[in-house]
Amino acid sequence: MGKTRGARHRKRKQQPKQADTADRHYLYEQSVQGVEHEAEFLADTFKEIRGREATLLREDFCGTANAACEWVKVDERHRAICVDLDADVLAYGRKKHVSALSPDAQQRITLINGDVLIEKTEPADILAAFNFSYFIFKTREELRRYFSAARDAIKDDGLFFLDIYGGSDAYQEMEEETEYDDFTYIWDQASYDPVTGDYLCYIHFRFADGSELTRAFTYHWRLWSVPEVRELLAEAGFSSSKVYWEGTDEDGEGDGVFTPVETGEADEAFVSYIVARP
Repeated sequence: MGKTRGARHRKRKQQPKQADTADRHYLYEQSVQGVEHEAEFLADTFKEIRGREATLLREDFCGTANAACEWVKVDERHRAICVDLDADVLAYGRKKHVSALSPDAQQRITLINGDVLIEKTEPADILAAFNFSYFIFKTREELRRYFSAARDAIKDDGLFFLDIYGGSDAYQEMEEETEYDDFTYIWDQASYDPVTGDYLCYIHFRFADGSELTRAFTYHWRLWSVPEVRELLAEAGFSSSKVYWEGTDEDGEGDGVFTPVETGEADEAFVSYIVARP
């Protein structure tokens, strides 16, 4: 018998799946965050309410510090303090975002691996808790404690900014897909308990080759309502709070413009801001 050629039986090298090489933090930032809008909203709203420019931002639950980096980048007077419990995600932020800033801007941002409930920092003009991260506090006592800590972390003429979402769809166990150029973002409301308010959500990403990055992020939350949050802000010592509601364009879609309101609309899904004064 003739000698078998090894090449005939050699397996073709498998190409890695897109999900295997995906950067979950990059995907999150591309699909969830809008840091340019956030920086503009913070600066403009603060000036409108306080009549002066805000310079020092404290970002709680900062994650990769993408928003804080945008804050210091847009104005040479801006400084930022970022607080998060996750050392790994902070390290990612230092490598990806802080290192990309100018040397001067890098000196104006501080990343702290710490607990937002107890971390003491220089009083800020603005404290921002975005991406609904404070939903991690599941009892009124826990959330009131965080709000009290936030009150202590800002100046007497500072402001506390939160975002919040709700609407009838928020209480449904459902998935929502959003198509982007290179991937599909999947928001998965896996379970909701109407008795306890416990809320389990995931973020998945799907790619053109059919692979999927499943449970890239997991959230064990309580789904808080706007009235509950505002009541707890008052109990924590804030003198007042205002809801900023998003307007709509001619097609009835959100236009990205948020204005203060006294009443909202029974939308199936909404994202709003709450701005509280000490």
